[in-house]
Amino acid sequence: MIRNIDILKRLYQDYTFKHTKKIIIAFFLSIIVAGSTSAIAYLLDPAIKKIFIDKDKTLLYLIPLAIIFAFSIKGLTLYLSKIIMIRVAEEVKTEVQKDMLKSLISADTSYIDKSHTGKFLSNLTNDVSLLVHLISVAILSLFKDTLTLMGLLTVMFLQNWKLSLVAIIMIPLAGFVSRSLGKRISKVSEEMLLKAGIFNTRLIEIFKNHKLIKIFQAEEIENKKSSYDLDNLKEKLVKTSMVFNRNTPIMETLTGVLIAALLIFAGKLISQNELEINNFFSFLAAMMLAYQPVRALAGLNLSINQGLIAAKRVLPIVDIKNEISENENYSDLKITDGDIIFENVNFKYEENASSVLKNVSIEIEGGKTTALVGLSGAGKSTILNLIPRFYKPISGVIKIDNQPIDEINLFSLRKNISLVSQETTLFDDTIRNNIIYAKPDATEEELVDACRQSYSEEFILELPDKYNTIIGENGLRLSGGEKQRISIARAILKKSKIILLDEATSSLDSETENKIQDALKFLTKDKTTVVIAHRLSTILNSNQIYVIENGKVLEKGSHSMLIKTSESYKNFYKKQLNKS
Repeated sequence: MIRNIDILKRLYQDYTFKHTKKIIIAFFLSIIVAGSTSAIAYLLDPAIKKIFIDKDKTLLYLIPLAIIFAFSIKGLTLYLSKIIMIRVAEEVKTEVQKDMLKSLISADTSYIDKSHTGKFLSNLTNDVSLLVHLISVAILSLFKDTLTLMGLLTVMFLQNWKLSLVAIIMIPLAGFVSRSLGKRISKVSEEMLLKAGIFNTRLIEIFKNHKLIKIFQAEEIENKKSSYDLDNLKEKLVKTSMVFNRNTPIMETLTGVLIAALLIFAGKLISQNELEINNFFSFLAAMMLAYQPVRALAGLNLSINQGLIAAKRVLPIVDIKNEISENENYSDLKITDGDIIFENVNFKYEENASSVLKNVSIEIEGGKTTALVGLSGAGKSTILNLIPRFYKPISGVIKIDNQPIDEINLFSLRKNISLVSQETTLFDDTIRNNIIYAKPDATEEELVDACRQSYSEEFILELPDKYNTIIGENGLRLSGGEKQRISIARAILKKSKIILLDEATSSLDSETENKIQDALKFLTKDKTTVVIAHRLSTILNSNQIYVIENGKVLEKGSHSMLIKTSESYKNFYKKQLNKS
């Protein structure tokens, strides 16, 4: 368990230290705020004595002007100090979010798989906001309110030390109230952040699956679910606010009791000529002004607890330790033939889950097409995903041209691999930017060639903005076949020597399917191609076929050989034949 002091040190070293100059300026302005606030209270002493008691006309305008000046200075310096700390807060917020995004973008696929997007969204928004509130507001409040309280206490003691001793009893009482609420606010804040993450998850699911919701007429069901999540979130927010503000009635009551006690005590001191009326009013003004910083400091503990809870959720994301990471000392991948070998590879997605691959050994010949066939869930996609090291095997070795891929520079490995998946992934950007994502420095000629070779050019040129057409979230403004061709164009532009292909064209019309097949032929020509085969033509045209069943390699060979010797392959082939 990370200690709170360690979290605060970490936040200071990583995010606050670089803003020290701005914080020092805000600290200096806080001194002026404290001084001007104290001056306002102190000026009431000569104001009452000289103007109302002594009736000194020369000070009738000077003292009020001095009070106006003190208020103006307080307002200006308070404004400037807050603006500076808001700037610091926003810069820190941006830095934390950048670190989180950098960590998430580089994170192992297995780590991203474990949590829903909504949780990460909540971490990046709600948690970071509370953490930054801790860094900015808490720092400013600590400086400003502590100094202001010290200045006002000085004024109070200058006016009457006996009254001041009575008044300062409120400070430890306020601290006790704050401390007693601290643990409670930590608990409800954690619950609130959890509920916020659940709601974000629900929101993303609604947007992502809106067509599914409509076709199954599940609007009412989703309304009930989202209303339930919103009600839960509302209750947690209300509960958090209730606990956060629970010190208000206690503090108000304490203040009322204190003022009543001071009036009684002050009355006795005045009657005994130990206190003059002007001293009392100055003291009372200082005490009333001290109420705000006392209350702020009392609530500071609650803000700190919220920020610390948020930090405990944010910092582990910043500190993600990847199992699969870049190692600059590793050599680059050198492809000669493009052979890929799996030697006794075992894999499971989670530690306590059952194995997905069991002692898999396969040999993929370079420059040729190897097909993986088998029922859904057999482990075919897992084999594909292990080649670019999206996941790490539990045991066994994967080699490319006799080079173990876990001893190869990761950037170099993935540079030589292109992936075309049945789940086409596109960005809400232009067609141009989606294709050159594979090669940002591609020339216009290279881009056009890739589109022509993938049969994308014919539909791109019919669009109003052609290559600059925005295609929407995951290409929603394109048809399934158009998205597939954009994905293939992207792979062609990369010019990788190894092609991983999860073929899925059964939902397309015959004309589009033929174009995509022609595009794939161009993409895979003379390349080491590993394909999860769904179509008969792909199976028949593959140089070698592996039959995968329950995470094991059942048989291997050519189509002509397997159709004679393998009952499993024969059954699979017949099913594909019936589908076609």
